[in-house]
Amino acid sequence: MRNRELADLVADVLGPVEGRHLLEELVLDALGDRTGAQALAAGVEPRDVWHALCDALGIPEKARWGTDQHRQAPPRAAGR
Repeated sequence: MRNRELADLVADVLGPVEGRHLLEELVLDALGDRTGAQALAAGVEPRDVWHALCDALGIPEKARWGTDQHRQAPPRAAGR
């Protein structure tokens, strides 16, 4: 997953304004007590940020991939 794909998913699943706000403001334990934006800046993979955000918000697996039926879900990193 690339940063652009993450941005597309954030907008599609969480809404363009709310999703961006959550990515920039919600501190996540799974990301070392950082926001998604901070984790990305520190080099964390976008897919790991996405899964951490979805886990924290209780978004079910089926709903994580938005409305594009052809979008492939990025696998979780090993051990997560």
